[in-house]
Amino acid sequence: MKAFDEMRPDGSTVRDPYQAYDGWLQSQDKARLTEKTGDAERVFRKTGITFNVYGETDAAERLIPFDIVPRIISGREWRRLTQGIEQRVVALNAFLDDIYHRQEILRAGRIPKELIAGNEAFLPEMIGVKPPGGVYTHIIGVDIVRTGEDEFYVLEDNARTPSGVSYMLENRETMMQLFPELFQQVKVRPVENYPQLLRQSLSRVRPEGCRTELPRVAVLTPGIYNSAYFEHAFLADQMGVELVEGSDLRVIDGRVAMRTTEGYKAIDVLYRRVDDDFLDPLTFRPDSALGIAGIMDVYRAGKITIANAPGTGISDDKAIYSYMPEIVEFYTGRKALLGNVPTWRCSEEDSLKYVLEHLEELVVKEVHGSGGYGMLVGPASSKKEREAFAAKLKARPKNYIAQPTLSLSTCPILTEAGLSPRHVDLRPFVLVSDKIQIVPGGLTRVALKEGSLVVNSSQGGGTKDTWVLDD
Repeated sequence: MKAFDEMRPDGSTVRDPYQAYDGWLQSQDKARLTEKTGDAERVFRKTGITFNVYGETDAAERLIPFDIVPRIISGREWRRLTQGIEQRVVALNAFLDDIYHRQEILRAGRIPKELIAGNEAFLPEMIGVKPPGGVYTHIIGVDIVRTGEDEFYVLEDNARTPSGVSYMLENRETMMQLFPELFQQVKVRPVENYPQLLRQSLSRVRPEGCRTELPRVAVLTPGIYNSAYFEHAFLADQMGVELVEGSDLRVIDGRVAMRTTEGYKAIDVLYRRVDDDFLDPLTFRPDSALGIAGIMDVYRAGKITIANAPGTGISDDKAIYSYMPEIVEFYTGRKALLGNVPTWRCSEEDSLKYVLEHLEELVVKEVHGSGGYGMLVGPASSKKEREAFAAKLKARPKNYIAQPTLSLSTCPILTEAGLSPRHVDLRPFVLVSDKIQIVPGGLTRVALKEGSLVVNSSQGGGTKDTWVLDD
């Protein structure tokens, strides 16, 4: 089945959102555009926009490839998307609050109890804990795919520590540097105020005891060897807050305090980019050198906000994802505005049988997997790979879900031969405090290899600037 092309669905007629851009593009010299691609790479290299690839000693740091042809979304399309995203985010927070308190959704039999009780991402230490402001997921990245003119689906929810927002911001800044005249001709909604919105949103969920007008916020990073370190440093700098490691923090007089040149100063809000397991060696992994001993006691006492809250990772679980239509309806009283991709849970005997019989047609993923690792793309796999994966499936069926191979929409990229379609997805970023804010656009990831459906940067994907039209 031919994929829906967002610029030219029938191969010739340009869709309305791309009309103004296409008019500009036709007037451009191809050599100039090729030159601008090189300029963009130099900007990224100079700025230090890199990511680490774990396990690869020869290419520890890479530039994420950037394509200069924007992905364009109309205002009408964006309004529909934001309504669905907002509904989903409300449901996710309600779900997290419920499973750590009354567990009404389990008692109602809407999702199986064993999916929570036996889940490694469920933290018993969070039972009965109410985060400041009642918010669990302060920053969420919702991965959306498109299969037709009005067909959008949520591929997965990233409610633990979603990454990629720095690339969204740098993509826009680079495009504005390279093509300032284009932004005068096409009305594009801004994204560059995201760091300010993030700072404000985090400030609104400060602990109850915090009386200062401007709470002290810090970004906790695992350090320079983390794959997303550039983003941690970038966001701290853009927000005007401190970037800290676990060794910079300690618990003093019942508060988490940060080492400064003037002694230790108490922190009100910690935007952590460290996984739950490493957050507190007294509560979780005793061998962790990345966290702060005793921070969970301070958190349970309501003396610090941790964003995102510990234990939110369970809503990233791909088996939980398969129940999201039920979760949305249970907590909002309405059908989900944005659909899920059909999903087979391999923990169920009939589903496992179907998946094993149709491996060559399906995409199989680990329930806790990310970054495109640990998955099988059936149509692109060899018989030997499928046989090896089938053995893993039979050994640990609960560890996997499967989905049909979707025909993801395409957007053009600039190649040596001209414009050529490539598959894309979209990660809009959502901020949650006493209100929900969705930045107009998000990170468009693109599979640069012709025919590939894998958009992850760690698997050779690139990114594009995402335009939401101000119409």
